[in-house]
Amino acid sequence: MGDRPLIGIVGTLVTGESAHLKLGTRYADAVLKAGGIPVAIAPVGGPSDIERLLDRLDGIVFSGGDDFDTARLGLGPVHPRAVPVPAQKQDFDFELARSALDRGLPVLGICYGMQLLGLVEGGRLHQHLPDDRPGCQAHSGGVLHSVRVDAESRLGRILGAREVTVISRHHQALAHVVAPWKVDAQDAEGLIEGIERLGHPFAIGVQWHPELAEEGSVHDRLFRGFVAAAALHAADCALLGRA
Repeated sequence: MGDRPLIGIVGTLVTGESAHLKLGTRYADAVLKAGGIPVAIAPVGGPSDIERLLDRLDGIVFSGGDDFDTARLGLGPVHPRAVPVPAQKQDFDFELARSALDRGLPVLGICYGMQLLGLVEGGRLHQHLPDDRPGCQAHSGGVLHSVRVDAESRLGRILGAREVTVISRHHQALAHVVAPWKVDAQDAEGLIEGIERLGHPFAIGVQWHPELAEEGSVHDRLFRGFVAAAALHAADCALLGRA
């Protein structure tokens, strides 16, 4: 077990009198089955704590969650239908994502996590799909729909498929991304469903929930590809003398 990469999974912060961390075990199950060792990350601490955390991890999964406080990001007022994550979590997630990307640490963003990866480097957001894309197909509530994958992209090579059926549970989505990010998957109506960062060892985001797919499906390949990249990162760090 010691040679398996250590994968941090960022959880949701539930505030209130009994503040606590919330994280679906399906993320951990998917990482474990792909060959990694999952550990939960609570969104607490400042930049120095984040740097010490990243010193110990081989990869990070940015899991699904609620919505973004767009006012804090300078992206306009919060939509009435949005349920923003606590400011503490949003700030932590942005700092963690920036630092991980700067280090070249393998990252996988899922749903909210994909949007985070795009936003942290200048992307734009659809705050509420029925309003921002009138008449678009449903994306919330666990609906199934197809996604077209760029066969020449890293995501396409990992999945080995040009079209996949996905489980969708969101009402916000990326409107566009900026370089070095590239769109690598879209739905039939052109909505961004996948992104990857060019020149990075492994930085991929998907709008759907691969951890909810049936075991043995094509979506397992995404977690295996991610964990393999984390294992390579761990091996490189060992060569450089990381304890």
